[in-house]
Amino acid sequence: MRIDAMLKSDNIEYNAIRQEMSREERKTNVDPGTSPPSTTPPPATLPPVSQPSLPPPLQLLRRLPPFHHHPQGPLHPHLPLLPRLPHPHRAPLPPSLSSNLRSFSSVNSLHKLTGVFLSRLVNLTDLTLSGTAVNSSSPSIFLNNLKYLHSVTITHANLTGSLPKRWHLNITHIDLSSNNLKGKIPTSLTQLENLEHLNLSSNALNGEIPTSFGDLISLQNVSLASNSLSGPIPDSFTAMPGLVHLDLGSNQFNGTIPKFITEMKGLKYLNLEKNSFHGVMPFNASFIKRLEVFKVGGNSDLCYNHSTISSKVKLGIAPCDKHGLPILPPPAKDSSGGGGGGESSNDDYSVGEEQGRKSEHHHGPSKIVLGVAIGLSSIVFLIIFLVLLSKWCG
Repeated sequence: MRIDAMLKSDNIEYNAIRQEMSREERKTNVDPGTSPPSTTPPPATLPPVSQPSLPPPLQLLRRLPPFHHHPQGPLHPHLPLLPRLPHPHRAPLPPSLSSNLRSFSSVNSLHKLTGVFLSRLVNLTDLTLSGTAVNSSSPSIFLNNLKYLHSVTITHANLTGSLPKRWHLNITHIDLSSNNLKGKIPTSLTQLENLEHLNLSSNALNGEIPTSFGDLISLQNVSLASNSLSGPIPDSFTAMPGLVHLDLGSNQFNGTIPKFITEMKGLKYLNLEKNSFHGVMPFNASFIKRLEVFKVGGNSDLCYNHSTISSKVKLGIAPCDKHGLPILPPPAKDSSGGGGGGESSNDDYSVGEEQGRKSEHHHGPSKIVLGVAIGLSSIVFLIIFLVLLSKWCG
């Protein structure tokens, strides 16, 4: 139930508030040493309203009354503008409201919130903050207290500290992307067997993915992109058959790409670009065609098998030689006749083109020798002709 509906249900009307304020003004204007006059003074003039855009009842509201409901949904957009009500990051909401809220959402509305304020929303099941700074030394300050939380989204909130080491098992959605979180991914996170969505991208996380990451058997979407994570992809990923979205791009992952990824039948999005993977990429053309998004470029020591994938498929990596190493493209000076093909030499390079270049270089010297021979023959013929001519004239 929204705030304006709750106000109406509790019979807070504009006229009643005006009368109450008028009575308070008359009481404060009476001198304590004298008795009040027998005649009723005229009503006191109400102070000017600082926020004319607010509905009239909300302009005069000094406090939120106790509610006998279970409010749900985001707070009314007028609530932070109340001129007489304490701001959320300076004073807590009334206990009756903070304990009954089931959902709290602030998307580019509130300027700042504190972890202490959020920790008082003990019955929340859904928390969504984006573009609202959260002043807290660690997200565990408030998340550990929200034991009924099912979904938490806190993005672009300047969150600092490390990921919580204790999570409530009923959570299904975690999005803490685009913050300043540091440290490793705690193994306790892998105990959330009901977790379906995990987004920790664009932070400063480091270390390796926990080997028990595959215990997240309900996981469908995972993004760890744009961090400083390293190490191999754990073999336990095979235990997540329902994975649809896997984004590990822009990290420092190394080792070979595991072949078991091809066995993830539901996978539609795979991003492995800008890492340090090496060796032969284990994917064939049919697997790549099945994906909606596939990114693997930016791994300089990674190559693909040109016998299973056409060189026309632009992958951003070179084909492999017979030793499983990337075939380096030819120097730029050897491709002078190619016009603008230098930028995509890694994408379109193939063994057939290499053989063609060798055959061109093989025929080049023969043409030069032939030209020299013709030139020398012409000079000899000219000399003989001049000798004969001089004898004839003599």
